[in-house]
Order: sequence, then C-alpha cells, then structure tokens
Amino acid sequence: MTAPVSPDGSPTGDPLPQHRDPWAAPPAEGGAYQAPCPPLAWTPQPSNGMGITALVLGIVGVVLGVFIFLFWLSWLPALLAVIFGGVGLSRVRMGRATNRAMALSGVGLGILGLLVAACSAVFTAVLVKDVVDDARAHVKKVDADARAKAKAAEEARHLSFGKAYTFDNGLKVTVGKPVPFVPDGYVLGHAKGNKAVQVTVTVVNTGSKRVAVETGLPSVNDADGASAELVIDGSGRQKVITGYVLPGKEAVGKYAFSLPPEAANRIEVEFSPDAKRWQDAYWSGPTS
Repeated sequence: MTAPVSPDGSPTGDPLPQHRDPWAAPPAEGGAYQAPCPPLAWTPQPSNGMGITALVLGIVGVVLGVFIFLFWLSWLPALLAVIFGGVGLSRVRMGRATNRAMALSGVGLGILGLLVAACSAVFTAVLVKDVVDDARAHVKKVDADARAKAKAAEEARHLSFGKAYTFDNGLKVTVGKPVPFVPDGYVLGHAKGNKAVQVTVTVVNTGSKRVAVETGLPSVNDADGASAELVIDGSGRQKVITGYVLPGKEAVGKYAFSLPPEAANRIEVEFSPDAKRWQDAYWSGPTS
C-alpha cells in the first residue's frame, strides 16, 4: 500500500494505518487517528413502586385498625400491603428493585394491620354483644316490672265487702256487705223464689275538685258468674248515684238485685265511677 500524496503530487509522509478501514470517516484534524466509540449499554431503572405502595398501605392499615370502629376499613389496605410487599420483594430478588427493606416493612405492617383488624373485630363483637345483652336484660326487667305492676294493680282492684278502693280521679269507693231486700208488691226484675239483696255503694271525693260520676250503676254476678237482675219496685228505697261529688263530700247509692236460690250464697259487685276512663273495681263475698 502506498503512502498518500498531497495535491501537488508529493507524498504527505503519513502512511495509512494498516488497520484503518478505507470506508471509515477521515481521521480527526491534525492527522491523529480516533478509534470509534463502542455503543452505550442501556441500564434499566429500578422499579420500587410496589415496595413504596406496600409501606404506605401497611401504615394506613395499622392506623385504621387502631380505631376500634374502623376495623372494617383497615383489613383491605393491610391485605393489599402484604400483596404489594410480596411483589416488591420478588422484584428485589430479580434485581428489578432496590428497596428490599421498604417492601419487607410493608409486608410486616400489612400482617400487623390484619392482626389488629381481627382483634378489633373480636373486641367490637364482644362489646356489641354486651350492649345487646344489657339492653335485652333491661327490656326484660322493664317488662317484668310492668307485669308485676299490672298484676299488683289488678289484685288491688279485687276487694272484699267493706274495703275501699280509690280511683285515679280521687274518688274513694266502698261497697258494703249485701243485706236482704224484700220487694214490695209491685216489682220488676225479681222472680218468685229468688233471693233479693241490697248493695250499698259509697263514693267519697278525696280530691280538691268536684268529680262527676258517669257510671253510677254497679253490676252484680252471682256465685255461678251469671249476671244478676236489677230489682225495681215502688218502695223508693233504691238510689242511683248521679252528677258531681264535691271535694270532701260523699254520695251513697243503694241497689237491689235478684239472685237464683242455687247461686245466691255469694256475689261479686263491679263498679267504676267512669267506665270509659277507669277499669272496674270488684268487691266479693258471701251474701249472709
């Protein structure tokens, strides 16, 4: 191979290097030869997103789990922290990520968050059960007290003759023991052979205001539980309580009833000064 020549035909004095590619670019200025640069190798960037996400979700799961009534929200971020942390650790093992500690912390916090959520769920279930049990016990107690009160009130309304019962409007009622009654010649409601008795009802106003007696007529049942007939004759001995009873005053009613001979040994008298508002009180006992 010959040496290169100048434009005037004289040799340049710089022989062509033996290794130079004739098709390559000319040498740099000054005649020095510059070897070609090797291509740059591509280095992938680390993918640390999964580890970061796992750590954040783990922290969120633990924080939510600490609040007892938010445990139902904490389990999901805690579970995702375990999953994302596992993926992050897998990328670290493959050399695609560099935040092993962060991913591992996310897994640990996720597991802790799941445990806290489970404990909070158990605690909440126990707490709710105790509250429900207490509420049921309270309802049962209130119901039992109401039944006992109703039973006591019912028993208080059943008296023997001569006892007094005071209604909520302040009227104190007493039914005396029945006495025999002999009707006169003109009588209604009394069959021949029956036994007639007279019942006396005394009403005293113990309040400070006048009170009306809306129902001044008692009901009488014989020993068999059958209703006895009211006796009306022309003797004028019967008296029905009507109108108002003034404070501190009393009203007396007298009523006769006819009883069949086989059920005349015992009677029950029902009376209420206002049947629409107050339940009847009951007086019972023998007729002789």
